[in-house]
Amino acid sequence: KCFIFLLNFIQFNTNYCQESTVITLLFATMAFQSPMPSREFLWDVFQRVDKDHSGAISAEELQQALSNGTWTPFNPETVRLMIGMFDKSGNGTVSFDEFGALWKYVTDWQNCFRSFDRDNSGNIDRNELKTALTNFGYRLSDGLVDMLLRKYDRLGRGTIYFDDFIQCCIVLYTLTSAFRKYDVDQDGVITIHYEQFLSMVFNLKI
Repeated sequence: KCFIFLLNFIQFNTNYCQESTVITLLFATMAFQSPMPSREFLWDVFQRVDKDHSGAISAEELQQALSNGTWTPFNPETVRLMIGMFDKSGNGTVSFDEFGALWKYVTDWQNCFRSFDRDNSGNIDRNELKTALTNFGYRLSDGLVDMLLRKYDRLGRGTIYFDDFIQCCIVLYTLTSAFRKYDVDQDGVITIHYEQFLSMVFNLKI
């Protein structure tokens, strides 16, 4: 038996579907990129974040260093995703050599978030979220946008804060990329066997 996945409620703009990193996908055609800071600046920041002076930044240290605009801790799942993206050695931490790319990644996300936070409220509401996703190339139904808002609105206020916005976009991109590997004719429909489905799901780094 096989599973048939229908994406009739999602149309993805294939112009944004190059096999690349999340940061390239989201910012390739937008003016959100910031220049890479100097090595001296990065080293100063790295030492401040590396509280235990181990020479590497753990998920806990990164979480403490990041702000989501509220008094709540930065989303640990978002931190885990970012550590996983830049931890090339696979030891669960970020070295100084890996830190520069991570710093630039977070800075670019901040620029992106602020550009879609039209009312400067420090969070993104439903309409702002839909505008952001549309600009990223996603064509999602209103029902799916509402679903994403409910899932990533941790505080139950009908809005998404900076850290949850990052997580939402990374997960959406990862799922779409996994789907597109099987959608060879790009018609929004795939047919895969059960074990292929399990393999696809368990290999996702989300």
